[in-house]
Amino acid sequence: MTLANGKAMNFGLTYFRTGLSTFKRASMSSLDQDQGLHPSCRNKTTVCSDSSDTHEPAKLPLQGLKLASHAVLEKAKERGRMKCSKCGGSRMFFCYTCCSLLGVNLQEIPLIKLPVKLDIIKHPNETDGKSTAIHAKILAPDDVTIYTYPCIPDYEKDKVVLVFPGSEAVSVQDMMQSLRNMTDSRSDRSSYEPCKKKLKSEAVQGATHTAENPQSSPDEAAGLQSGVYPLQRVVFIDSTWNQTNKISTDERLQDLLRVELKTRKTCFWRSQKGKPDTYLSTIEAIYYFLKDFCEHCLAQEYNGEYDNLLFFYSYLHSVVNKAKTSAGKC
Repeated sequence: MTLANGKAMNFGLTYFRTGLSTFKRASMSSLDQDQGLHPSCRNKTTVCSDSSDTHEPAKLPLQGLKLASHAVLEKAKERGRMKCSKCGGSRMFFCYTCCSLLGVNLQEIPLIKLPVKLDIIKHPNETDGKSTAIHAKILAPDDVTIYTYPCIPDYEKDKVVLVFPGSEAVSVQDMMQSLRNMTDSRSDRSSYEPCKKKLKSEAVQGATHTAENPQSSPDEAAGLQSGVYPLQRVVFIDSTWNQTNKISTDERLQDLLRVELKTRKTCFWRSQKGKPDTYLSTIEAIYYFLKDFCEHCLAQEYNGEYDNLLFFYSYLHSVVNKAKTSAGKC
């Protein structure tokens, strides 16, 4: 679960597995018919463990998306689950442990270039198989990094935001100005502080660190010149709601500007018990943030550029809803 409204939760594959065995020969989805850290810091994903099936899914919630064809997923579903050659796990479409495709070729799925880098911090107790964070990593591999807590990179405070609620959280619309204000404030403070002369060895180390820093990239450098930034990276927390406190209160994230998605609603069918429909799955939070970022920060008309982030999610949503309908649960 990601906490985009402050509120987000992970997308699970458990129910989907059950649906697959019953609906292995299902027809094309309705959407197609309509259209440098320590080695222990692994790029893994998480899951929502405290969920229930009490939230009735909205009708046709994912219509109008500009998605690649789901035909390749239908064919893969017909072939059934496959064994991952790396970890030996039985998987469908992709291995959520190894972040690799199974039964589907890379050329057959959409690959998306994002306007900003994304970091996802997952809770160590989460189950990889129920997380939608893996969707983002597979579909936008060059721009998404997943860390397992307590592994958190060192962030430049006025160039990174955390999508998480809080009393001082701002909207996406106000995010860029808030970052600029933070930059100006830091500049004002530094103008009153004497500059400390660095030793030659420190200067060399600093240059090396800059060259190796994963937060720096040609795209981000170009962004600085284009005026899109100060934003260089966006952080999401991938965890159940009850487990978020440990990560969100970590001192390494405390000084980051918090951004809240206040008006979005989930279409996930396994919402956490007693939680409202504003608790988004990780992939939903990422999608809605980028959609708002395009419209409000880049001042561009949104034309479905990031719809394919929901490529797997929308398909699984369709399959599970078919299963629930057949079972008389919808």
